[in-house]
Amino acid sequence: MNPLNEDKAETTRLEDLRIRQVSPLISPALLQHDLPADAAVQSRIEGWRRAVADVVHGRDPRLLVVVGPCSIHDSEQALDYARKLKAEADALQDDLLVVMRVYFEKPRTTVGWKGFINDPHLDGSFRINEGLRRARELLLAIARLGLPAGTEFLDLLSPQYIADLVSWGAIGARTTESPSHRQLASGLSCAIGFKNGTDGGVQMAADALVAGGAPHAFMGMTKMGQVAVFETAGNEDCHIILRGGSRGPNYSAADVQAACALLAKAGVEQHLMVDCSHANSSKQYERQVEVARDVAAQVAGGERRIMGLMVESHLAPGRQDLKPGVPLQYGVSITDACLGWDATQPLLRDLAAASRARRGR
Repeated sequence: MNPLNEDKAETTRLEDLRIRQVSPLISPALLQHDLPADAAVQSRIEGWRRAVADVVHGRDPRLLVVVGPCSIHDSEQALDYARKLKAEADALQDDLLVVMRVYFEKPRTTVGWKGFINDPHLDGSFRINEGLRRARELLLAIARLGLPAGTEFLDLLSPQYIADLVSWGAIGARTTESPSHRQLASGLSCAIGFKNGTDGGVQMAADALVAGGAPHAFMGMTKMGQVAVFETAGNEDCHIILRGGSRGPNYSAADVQAACALLAKAGVEQHLMVDCSHANSSKQYERQVEVARDVAAQVAGGERRIMGLMVESHLAPGRQDLKPGVPLQYGVSITDACLGWDATQPLLRDLAAASRARRGR
């Protein structure tokens, strides 16, 4: 046997032993060429990003409210929700800056449906190229409605496909401590919220603000699909999100004070967002209203360090399971349970009233 061929055979035996298949992936540049952001969309997103940053830094006294489905699983239902939210956002724009929650990627504690990008047909077929295209189409449609979109950045490559259409982003509780996600945040062009850890600890989120605001150099993929070294300038528009944890909720006035003390010690701005769902609502979706009312009372009382809230909301309340052969109910979440629109609308108006009261103090 030729020694060169023998070396090649040995190398092959050492690689990809657990990879079942490798399929081609469309490049970000090609997808953006097929589905471009026109001048009007670009102008809107630039304006929304500036507005979000102004709220994050306290230059704009309004509340930032990120509201929408736990996850997107159907484009038409998402657009139906977006139309309702757009009308409410316009009516409350003097007091609230409303961003629609448009989450395409779902972190799983063990296994499960990983989101619209990963599995757009909800059947384990993993047509990721189609998922990326449909996600971008939806973001464009929402932007053209006149509504800013927010999403969680989970996969490190997917931002190259959709981040230009995102006005606010989040790094989740399971990835806030990840150095790779902190580096990613340092180079993203929109404001980023880091959630506290799943145990409720805020220190890692405070550390993430410091890391996300600093410059970094790391490996990544360009729009053309080429591996490259990225050098970032740091993202000065980062903030933390209190979402509770295994220790319990953390949205009370005392929790806000404790979190801000950690932020002050870290040398970063004392501005934060409260997630009304997850551990703050003890995973009982109806309790989001109770959490929001408590936070609204703090805001109305003059608490200016709370710059925003997050609410999980869909067209209809609750959640449903994905079951083969069983049709899904329209407008009901297939991941975390959500408030229905009928409960969301008055909640938004209560938050607007709190924001208005704070501004008048």
